[in-house]
Amino acid sequence: MPIAPHPSSSAVSADERGTEPHTPAPRRRGPGRARPSAPPGDVPTAPRRGGVELVASLLGFTVITIDVSAVNIALPAIRDSLSGGMAGLQWVVDAYTLMFAALMLSAGALADRAGARRAYAWGVALFTVASLGCALAPGIGVLVAARVAQGGAAAVVMPASLALIRQAYDDARARARAIALWTVGGSVAMAAGPVLGGLLTDWAGWRAVFLLNLPVGAVILGLLARVPRSPRRPAALDAAGQLTAVLALAGLAFAGIEGGHLGWTSVPVLAAAALAVGSGYAFVVVESRHRRPMVPLAMLRDRRVAVALAVGFAVNAAFYGGIFLLGLYYQQLRGMSAVTAGLMFVPMSAVVTGTNLVSPRLAERIGRRAVIVVGQLVFAGAMVALLPLAAHTPLWLVLILLLPLSVGGAMAVPALTALLMDAVPGERAGTASGLLNSLRQTGGALAVALFGSLLAGPGGAFSLDGMRVGLLAVGALLLATTAVSRLCLPRG
Repeated sequence: MPIAPHPSSSAVSADERGTEPHTPAPRRRGPGRARPSAPPGDVPTAPRRGGVELVASLLGFTVITIDVSAVNIALPAIRDSLSGGMAGLQWVVDAYTLMFAALMLSAGALADRAGARRAYAWGVALFTVASLGCALAPGIGVLVAARVAQGGAAAVVMPASLALIRQAYDDARARARAIALWTVGGSVAMAAGPVLGGLLTDWAGWRAVFLLNLPVGAVILGLLARVPRSPRRPAALDAAGQLTAVLALAGLAFAGIEGGHLGWTSVPVLAAAALAVGSGYAFVVVESRHRRPMVPLAMLRDRRVAVALAVGFAVNAAFYGGIFLLGLYYQQLRGMSAVTAGLMFVPMSAVVTGTNLVSPRLAERIGRRAVIVVGQLVFAGAMVALLPLAAHTPLWLVLILLLPLSVGGAMAVPALTALLMDAVPGERAGTASGLLNSLRQTGGALAVALFGSLLAGPGGAFSLDGMRVGLLAVGALLLATTAVSRLCLPRG
């Protein structure tokens, strides 16, 4: 994820609830004082185990993050190899993102029930096997199916990795430093993903992008063998809510992706749209009647919560939609190699990381509402700034035009995440941040569906006119959420 996500697992919510058992850290004694007997290795192994768990967690978060940006750069090579067309490329991206978004809603509860180590091992193992399936895919259909499995596994890996860190560090300051490293690792991975994807695609082919996950997965599973078992906690699983959420998102994605290719009034597209609406309604009904729903609808009545979720959706739609179109613009319209296209994203990723770090301090000075509003305005301006892009736009100008895109979302997301965390009680922190990340991923997936439908010109050529329509649509969405933020969020 280019803009580092807020910790969205039970690791956060359990800590705030105080439901996870705490084991006091052993105290060091002076050389002249007797120390009670203890199980062999208790004191010296605590730091080592924490380090192992942090490395395992960081590797998992890194690999699922790299997979997103690296695959975007490999899309033209995948199209040439498997002849999937623009719709096929959209499904390669969205199959992963949609499953990630949908299952994120209940993945934290799964980590609670199974225990962090076991859930993390399951997620990593499935992600590794699915990556092998991607690498060996003989056609676009098999690749998309394997990407579905990857996305589902990634939804388990992300919250379980944080829960694993929570297990390793009882000390709040040490835990905060570990989570900070975890977050920075995600930002670095997103910056490195396009370059790594370009290098692997040019030197060894697009399949190498997925094969890289195999040794990393093996290393993680080896590290987990040295991690103690995690405690299990009772957590309700909302199966009906989860199923209706998956069906609603799948229907939306199908209608958005295939509408541009089959026709918006075709029977399959209308059926998918009806499935999305019906499943969305069923989701609301199920959640309103469930004793412990995964999305408490009452929480959405708070304006701060509703606005934060809407802004998160819009910002990610703009960011992921922009990344998708730029990767194709560089390679299909400008004829860049995969490596060169990947390198074009490095300055942008560096600006995103730097802005993420500055945003909280800026919010302290001028207020969160101001930062959220300004960030969205900058982002909307970025969409307009990209409108003049053409086949022969100087590269130095392209990089300059990308600066507002780098700054806008990275400025808004930390502030809206903090706003959301303040708006919900502590026991709902994991639920709220999981919902935010789910809607952010959904925004990105639907933007890819929109841009892909518009980018395919006659004969499959890259359509500049279609790109500009998409940019204007996302810019209008950002202006709408900016106005809502200005009107509905409190000052300060």
